[in-house]
Parts: sequence; C-alpha cells; structure tokens
Amino acid sequence: MSEEVVATLGMQIGLTGLILYMSFIVYDLAKESKAGKYGTIVLFGTLGLGVFGFVLKTILTEILV
Repeated sequence: MSEEVVATLGMQIGLTGLILYMSFIVYDLAKESKAGKYGTIVLFGTLGLGVFGFVLKTILTEILV
C-alpha cells in the first residue's frame, strides 16, 4: 500500500467520522436549546451546506486537474 492510498483512505474515513460527529453535536445542540423543528432544520441545513461545499470542491478538483 502506497502512502497516497493510505492518505486517501484516511482522509475519507476521517472526514466521514468527523461529519457524523458534527451531526451528533448539532443534534444535541438543537435538542438542548429546544430549537424546535424549524431551528433544527436550519442547523442541519447549514451543516449540510458546509459538507456539500467540501464534496463539490473535491469533485471539481478531480474534474479540473
């Protein structure tokens, strides 16, 4: 296994874990602050936009390079 493969797998697994952990944090924050349905949707929407931006950047980098 080359260093590139290990780094790629580590990045994918690590980021997936980080995204899942951030989702748990956002859920706990919404629950503790009694944000309601709308507030929870807004919180997860912002997290989703951040994740979408990261994935889009990765896709565009692969396409353009």
